[in-house]
Amino acid sequence: MVDTTDVAIIGGGVAGCAVAYYLGQSGVKSIIIEREGVGNQASGYSAGGLNPLTGIGIPGPLGAFGWECFQLHLDLYDSLKEQSGIDYQHRAVAKIDLALEEPDVADLQAQVELFQGVDGFNARWLEPDEIAKLEPRIASGVLGGLYDYGNHAVDSHDLTEAFAAAAGKMGSTVRAGNVRNLEGGGGKIDRVILADGEISCGQVVMAMGPWSRRAESWLGVYIPVDPLKGEIIRLENNGEPFKHDIAGGGGTIYPKLDGLNWCGTTEDWKGFDREPSEQVAREIRERVVRLVPDLADAKIVKHTA
Repeated sequence: MVDTTDVAIIGGGVAGCAVAYYLGQSGVKSIIIEREGVGNQASGYSAGGLNPLTGIGIPGPLGAFGWECFQLHLDLYDSLKEQSGIDYQHRAVAKIDLALEEPDVADLQAQVELFQGVDGFNARWLEPDEIAKLEPRIASGVLGGLYDYGNHAVDSHDLTEAFAAAAGKMGSTVRAGNVRNLEGGGGKIDRVILADGEISCGQVVMAMGPWSRRAESWLGVYIPVDPLKGEIIRLENNGEPFKHDIAGGGGTIYPKLDGLNWCGTTEDWKGFDREPSEQVAREIRERVVRLVPDLADAKIVKHTA
Protein backbone atom coordinates (compact mmCIF):
# COMPACT_ATOMS: atom_id res chain seq x y z
CA MET A 1 0.00 0.00 0.00
CA VAL A 2 1.36 3.43 -1.00
CA ASP A 3 0.12 6.61 0.70
CA THR A 4 0.93 10.08 -0.60
CA THR A 5 1.43 13.31 1.33
CA ASP A 6 3.28 16.61 1.21
CA VAL A 7 5.36 15.88 4.33
CA ALA A 8 6.01 12.60 6.12
CA ILE A 9 6.75 13.10 9.81
CA ILE A 10 8.55 10.23 11.50
CA GLY A 11 7.60 10.25 15.18
CA GLY A 12 4.33 10.90 17.00
CA GLY A 13 5.67 12.68 20.06
CA VAL A 14 5.10 16.31 20.91
CA ALA A 15 7.66 17.54 18.35
CA GLY A 16 6.21 15.55 15.46
CA CYS A 17 2.62 16.45 16.29
CA ALA A 18 3.53 20.13 16.68
CA VAL A 19 5.17 20.06 13.24
CA ALA A 20 1.97 18.59 11.78
CA TYR A 21 -0.08 21.32 13.48
CA TYR A 22 1.98 24.21 12.18
CA LEU A 23 2.20 22.68 8.70
CA GLY A 24 -1.58 22.39 8.72
CA GLN A 25 -1.91 26.07 9.54
CA SER A 26 0.07 26.76 6.35
CA GLY A 27 -2.12 24.45 4.29
CA VAL A 28 0.46 21.67 4.07
CA LYS A 29 -0.79 18.08 4.39
CA SER A 30 1.20 15.61 6.47
CA ILE A 31 1.24 12.03 7.69
CA ILE A 32 2.59 11.30 11.16
CA ILE A 33 4.22 7.87 11.29
CA GLU A 34 4.12 6.41 14.79
CA ARG A 35 4.64 2.81 15.84
CA GLU A 36 3.33 2.89 19.44
CA GLY A 37 0.64 5.56 19.50
CA VAL A 38 0.70 9.35 19.76
CA GLY A 39 2.41 10.58 22.93
CA ASN A 40 3.04 7.08 24.28
CA GLN A 41 6.79 7.46 24.73
CA ALA A 42 8.93 10.20 26.29
CA SER A 43 6.47 12.99 25.43
CA GLY A 44 3.64 11.39 27.36
CA TYR A 45 5.65 10.72 30.51
CA SER A 46 7.27 14.14 30.90
CA ALA A 47 6.46 16.16 34.01
CA GLY A 48 5.43 18.98 31.67
CA GLY A 49 7.40 21.88 33.13
CA LEU A 50 7.89 25.07 31.10
CA ASN A 51 10.82 26.78 32.81
CA PRO A 52 12.44 29.42 30.58
CA LEU A 53 14.84 30.96 33.09
CA THR A 54 16.75 27.96 34.43
CA GLY A 55 17.90 24.58 33.16
CA ILE A 56 20.59 22.94 31.07
CA GLY A 57 22.08 25.71 28.93
CA ILE A 58 19.83 28.34 30.57
CA PRO A 59 21.07 30.97 31.30
CA GLY A 60 23.46 30.38 28.43
CA PRO A 61 23.33 29.21 24.83
CA LEU A 62 19.74 27.94 25.00
CA GLY A 63 18.38 30.96 26.88
CA ALA A 64 16.96 32.92 23.94
CA PHE A 65 15.53 29.78 22.35
CA GLY A 66 13.92 28.69 25.62
CA TRP A 67 12.32 32.09 26.10
CA GLU A 68 10.94 32.12 22.55
CA CYS A 69 9.43 28.66 23.07
CA PHE A 70 7.89 29.76 26.37
CA GLN A 71 6.22 32.74 24.68
CA LEU A 72 4.86 30.46 21.96
CA HIS A 73 3.26 28.29 24.63
CA LEU A 74 1.62 31.33 26.24
CA ASP A 75 0.21 32.49 22.90
CA LEU A 76 -0.91 29.00 21.86
CA TYR A 77 -3.01 27.72 24.74
CA ASP A 78 -6.44 29.25 24.11
CA SER A 79 -6.43 28.64 20.37
CA LEU A 80 -5.07 25.09 20.54
CA LYS A 81 -7.54 24.16 23.27
CA GLU A 82 -10.40 25.44 21.13
CA GLN A 83 -9.15 23.86 17.91
CA SER A 84 -8.47 20.45 19.42
CA GLY A 85 -11.19 20.25 22.05
CA ILE A 86 -8.53 19.12 24.54
CA ASP A 87 -7.66 21.11 27.66
CA TYR A 88 -4.06 20.22 28.38
CA GLN A 89 -4.08 22.18 31.65
CA HIS A 90 -1.62 24.94 30.85
CA ARG A 91 -1.18 26.95 34.03
CA ALA A 92 1.26 29.10 35.97
CA VAL A 93 2.89 27.42 38.95
CA ALA A 94 4.60 28.50 42.14
CA LYS A 95 7.60 26.61 43.47
CA ILE A 96 9.56 26.33 46.69
CA ASP A 97 13.20 25.29 46.24
CA LEU A 98 14.47 24.18 49.63
CA ALA A 99 17.97 24.71 50.99
CA LEU A 100 18.93 21.53 52.82
CA GLU A 101 22.67 22.25 53.07
CA GLU A 102 24.66 25.46 53.58
CA PRO A 103 25.89 25.69 49.95
CA ASP A 104 22.25 25.59 48.79
CA VAL A 105 21.51 28.88 50.55
CA ALA A 106 23.83 31.06 48.47
CA ASP A 107 22.94 29.25 45.25
CA LEU A 108 19.22 29.80 45.72
CA GLN A 109 19.51 33.36 47.00
CA ALA A 110 21.43 34.24 43.84
CA GLN A 111 18.37 33.30 41.77
CA VAL A 112 16.08 35.88 43.40
CA GLU A 113 17.40 38.69 41.21
CA LEU A 114 17.12 36.50 38.11
CA PHE A 115 13.38 35.96 38.58
CA GLN A 116 12.62 39.49 39.74
CA GLY A 117 14.20 40.96 36.64
CA VAL A 118 11.75 39.33 34.22
CA ASP A 119 8.17 40.44 33.56
CA GLY A 120 5.64 37.86 34.72
CA PHE A 121 8.02 36.33 37.25
CA ASN A 122 8.76 37.06 40.87
CA ALA A 123 10.77 35.48 43.65
CA ARG A 124 11.77 36.00 47.24
CA TRP A 125 13.87 34.29 49.86
CA LEU A 126 11.97 32.44 52.59
CA GLU A 127 13.24 31.91 56.10
CA PRO A 128 12.39 28.58 57.78
CA ASP A 129 9.47 30.05 59.75
CA GLU A 130 7.98 31.51 56.57
CA ILE A 131 8.22 28.12 54.87
CA ALA A 132 6.42 26.50 57.81
CA LYS A 133 3.56 28.98 57.46
CA LEU A 134 3.36 28.59 53.70
CA GLU A 135 3.45 24.77 53.73
CA PRO A 136 3.45 23.17 57.21
CA ARG A 137 4.09 19.69 55.77
CA ILE A 138 7.59 20.62 54.65
CA ALA A 139 10.21 19.06 56.92
CA SER A 140 11.51 21.06 59.84
CA GLY A 141 15.21 21.76 59.80
CA VAL A 142 15.41 23.24 56.31
CA LEU A 143 17.70 26.26 56.11
CA GLY A 144 15.35 28.35 54.01
CA GLY A 145 14.09 28.33 50.47
CA LEU A 146 13.48 30.18 47.25
CA TYR A 147 9.86 30.96 46.42
CA ASP A 148 9.37 31.66 42.74
CA TYR A 149 6.33 32.20 40.57
CA GLY A 150 6.01 32.48 36.82
CA ASN A 151 7.02 29.11 35.42
CA HIS A 152 4.24 27.18 33.74
CA ALA A 153 3.23 23.54 33.41
CA VAL A 154 1.13 21.41 31.07
CA ASP A 155 -0.11 17.85 30.87
CA SER A 156 2.46 16.68 28.35
CA HIS A 157 0.45 13.74 27.01
CA ASP A 158 -2.66 15.85 26.51
CA LEU A 159 -0.59 18.58 24.83
CA THR A 160 0.70 16.01 22.35
CA GLU A 161 -2.83 14.73 21.74
CA ALA A 162 -4.06 18.31 21.28
CA PHE A 163 -1.48 19.01 18.57
CA ALA A 164 -2.41 15.76 16.80
CA ALA A 165 -6.16 16.38 17.06
CA ALA A 166 -5.94 19.95 15.77
CA ALA A 167 -3.61 18.86 12.97
CA GLY A 168 -6.09 16.13 12.07
CA LYS A 169 -8.82 18.70 11.57
CA MET A 170 -6.52 20.41 9.06
CA GLY A 171 -5.89 17.24 7.07
CA SER A 172 -3.04 15.52 8.86
CA THR A 173 -3.34 11.79 9.50
CA VAL A 174 -1.58 9.36 11.83
CA ARG A 175 -0.22 6.20 10.23
CA ALA A 176 0.65 3.29 12.51
CA GLY A 177 3.85 1.83 11.21
CA ASN A 178 7.51 1.00 11.68
CA VAL A 179 9.97 2.78 9.38
CA ARG A 180 12.48 0.47 7.69
CA ASN A 181 14.25 2.82 5.29
CA LEU A 182 14.22 6.09 3.37
CA GLU A 183 14.61 6.24 -0.40
CA GLY A 184 15.04 8.93 -3.02
CA GLY A 185 17.47 10.39 -5.51
CA GLY A 186 19.25 13.55 -6.52
CA GLY A 187 19.92 14.47 -2.92
CA LYS A 188 16.23 14.30 -2.02
CA ILE A 189 14.21 11.82 0.04
CA ASP A 190 10.77 11.17 -1.42
CA ARG A 191 9.79 7.75 -0.06
CA VAL A 192 9.46 6.35 3.43
CA ILE A 193 9.56 2.56 3.47
CA LEU A 194 7.51 0.94 6.23
CA ALA A 195 7.32 -2.66 7.37
CA ASP A 196 3.86 -2.87 5.79
CA GLY A 197 3.80 -0.23 3.10
CA GLU A 198 5.27 2.92 1.64
CA ILE A 199 4.66 6.67 1.82
CA SER A 200 5.43 8.91 -1.13
CA CYS A 201 6.18 12.45 0.00
CA GLY A 202 7.70 15.78 -0.92
CA GLN A 203 9.72 16.10 2.28
CA VAL A 204 10.53 14.15 5.44
CA VAL A 205 10.74 15.47 9.00
CA MET A 206 12.67 13.38 11.51
CA ALA A 207 10.97 13.83 14.90
CA MET A 208 12.24 10.68 16.55
CA GLY A 209 13.68 12.14 19.74
CA PRO A 210 16.00 9.67 21.45
CA TRP A 211 15.33 7.14 18.68
CA SER A 212 16.97 9.41 16.08
CA ARG A 213 20.08 7.27 15.97
CA ARG A 214 18.10 4.52 14.26
CA ALA A 215 18.13 6.71 11.16
CA GLU A 216 21.92 6.38 10.80
CA SER A 217 21.60 3.33 8.55
CA TRP A 218 18.91 5.03 6.44
CA LEU A 219 20.91 8.20 5.88
CA GLY A 220 24.48 6.97 6.07
CA VAL A 221 25.44 9.67 8.58
CA TYR A 222 26.43 9.70 12.24
CA ILE A 223 23.68 11.00 14.55
CA PRO A 224 25.06 11.72 18.05
CA VAL A 225 21.84 11.22 20.02
CA ASP A 226 21.58 8.79 22.93
CA PRO A 227 18.60 8.07 25.20
CA LEU A 228 18.62 9.35 28.78
CA LYS A 229 16.42 7.26 31.06
CA GLY A 230 14.31 9.11 33.59
CA GLU A 231 11.89 7.69 36.16
CA ILE A 232 8.96 9.27 37.99
CA ILE A 233 6.70 7.85 40.67
CA ARG A 234 3.17 9.19 41.08
CA LEU A 235 2.13 9.26 44.71
CA GLU A 236 -1.37 9.41 46.10
CA ASN A 237 -2.09 12.52 48.12
CA ASN A 238 -2.90 11.82 51.77
CA GLY A 239 -4.28 15.26 52.56
CA GLU A 240 -4.95 18.64 51.01
CA PRO A 241 -3.33 19.09 47.58
CA PHE A 242 -0.02 20.92 47.63
CA LYS A 243 -0.24 24.46 46.27
CA HIS A 244 3.40 24.61 45.22
CA ASP A 245 5.94 22.51 43.41
CA ILE A 246 8.58 21.53 45.96
CA ALA A 247 12.22 20.67 45.26
CA GLY A 248 15.51 20.14 47.02
CA GLY A 249 18.28 17.63 47.58
CA GLY A 250 17.73 15.98 44.21
CA GLY A 251 14.03 15.39 44.87
CA THR A 252 11.06 17.07 43.23
CA ILE A 253 7.33 17.03 43.95
CA TYR A 254 4.96 18.19 41.23
CA PRO A 255 1.31 18.29 42.39
CA LYS A 256 -0.98 17.66 39.44
CA LEU A 257 -4.60 18.63 38.93
CA ASP A 258 -5.69 14.99 39.17
CA GLY A 259 -4.59 14.98 42.82
CA LEU A 260 -1.44 12.91 42.32
CA ASN A 261 2.07 14.06 43.18
CA TRP A 262 4.58 13.32 40.43
CA CYS A 263 7.89 12.74 42.19
CA GLY A 264 11.33 12.32 40.76
CA THR A 265 13.29 12.54 38.84
CA THR A 266 16.30 10.51 37.82
CA GLU A 267 18.68 10.58 34.86
CA ASP A 268 20.60 7.46 33.84
CA TRP A 269 22.48 6.61 30.67
CA LYS A 270 21.00 3.12 30.32
CA GLY A 271 20.02 3.06 26.69
CA PHE A 272 16.47 2.02 25.89
CA ASP A 273 15.82 0.43 29.26
CA ARG A 274 12.14 1.21 29.79
CA GLU A 275 11.60 -0.97 32.84
CA PRO A 276 10.83 0.92 36.06
CA SER A 277 13.30 0.05 38.82
CA GLU A 278 12.17 -0.70 42.37
CA GLN A 279 15.54 0.54 43.60
CA VAL A 280 15.03 3.87 41.84
CA ALA A 281 11.52 4.13 43.27
CA ARG A 282 12.99 3.73 46.75
CA GLU A 283 15.62 6.38 46.04
CA ILE A 284 13.02 8.85 44.79
CA ARG A 285 10.85 8.16 47.82
CA GLU A 286 13.79 8.79 50.17
CA ARG A 287 14.52 12.13 48.50
CA VAL A 288 10.97 13.45 48.62
CA VAL A 289 10.36 12.20 52.17
CA ARG A 290 13.34 14.31 53.18
CA LEU A 291 11.32 17.27 51.88
CA VAL A 292 7.84 16.20 53.02
CA PRO A 293 7.83 13.42 55.64
CA ASP A 294 4.08 12.84 55.14
CA LEU A 295 4.86 11.17 51.81
CA ALA A 296 6.59 8.25 53.53
CA ASP A 297 3.46 6.10 53.41
CA ALA A 298 1.84 7.53 50.28
CA LYS A 299 0.75 4.86 47.81
CA ILE A 300 2.57 4.62 44.49
CA VAL A 301 -0.22 4.83 41.92
CA LYS A 302 2.05 4.65 38.88
CA HIS A 303 5.76 4.34 38.16
CA THR A 304 7.03 5.37 34.73
CA ALA A 305 10.38 5.14 32.97
